Amino acid sequence: MLNILFMGTPDFAKESLEAVYNTGHNILGVVTNVDKPQGRGMKMTMSPVKEFALSKDIKVYQPEKVRKNDDFINEIKSLNPDVICVVAYGKILPKAILDIPRLGCINVHGSLLPKYRGAAPIQWAVINGDKTTGITTMYMDEGMDTGDMILKQEVEIGENETTGELWERLSKIGGELLVKTLEKVEKGTAPREKQGEEFTLAPMLSREMSKIDWENKTAVEIKNLVRGLNPIMGAYTFLEGKKIKFWKVESLTDEELFLEFPDLREFEEKFLELYPGTILFSDAKVGLYIKSIEGNVKVLEIQGENAKRMNISDFLRGNKLYACSVFE
Repeated sequence: MLNILFMGTPDFAKESLEAVYNTGHNILGVVTNVDKPQGRGMKMTMSPVKEFALSKDIKVYQPEKVRKNDDFINEIKSLNPDVICVVAYGKILPKAILDIPRLGCINVHGSLLPKYRGAAPIQWAVINGDKTTGITTMYMDEGMDTGDMILKQEVEIGENETTGELWERLSKIGGELLVKTLEKVEKGTAPREKQGEEFTLAPMLSREMSKIDWENKTAVEIKNLVRGLNPIMGAYTFLEGKKIKFWKVESLTDEELFLEFPDLREFEEKFLELYPGTILFSDAKVGLYIKSIEGNVKVLEIQGENAKRMNISDFLRGNKLYACSVFE
């Protein structure tokens, strides 16, 4: 049995905390971010990790900062943990903390390192249209996800899988892999594999990148952006000055579109000249189809300005979008 300090914040981390708790290791305490106001009422809300810890009577620490925080660092030293497990904590740890546990600090990361170091590995894997991703456990050092790797588990990404769906799957896998990692760490059999010099980054997502670029992105790229930003913020576009979000779309090649709408072949030459972002069809029964620079986008779930998200049929029954209008 190991004496463990756990550091994490979101539901992704909570799955790992629960998995470690269920193995019977001694969890000395949990470190998580401070409570934050959320929702329309801006009610102070605790993190999923804190909720779980309190339900199990585990001591919770919520320092506003961990760097140059001597009181917090000394308190962690006094706990004398064998291992510190870090899962989506949200803060970079200083060397003063990394050096505390005798068996090191272990991190669970949502990619197959050294690919996608950084804050948003799961989101970028979906946005970039990757077919596979996974979980890596590693020994932490002072760099950003640069430590020696311990265990990996690869998973396939579904063609229509969203970040939210992949996040949920990987959170459970992360918990399972952390338990296996701790078993090897305790036995002294955990491998150490250097990452090497070649790597890619997964920086935090920005609001700016969530706007659909009709002039430069293919239908497949737009689809990947939409599912990559679901449920975080949604991909958006404008029509007649109104902001519209897409939450779920499909991509169709021109040939697939012609098979679905055979009469369109008669106007193939004019169709190919249409500006990217042009609405091809808009009907509650037929659906909403939009041209891109390569391929076509079929919208399945949408959200109008100052409205709730809904399936496209319900939306088009109450909102008129006209063919040949152009999304900006």
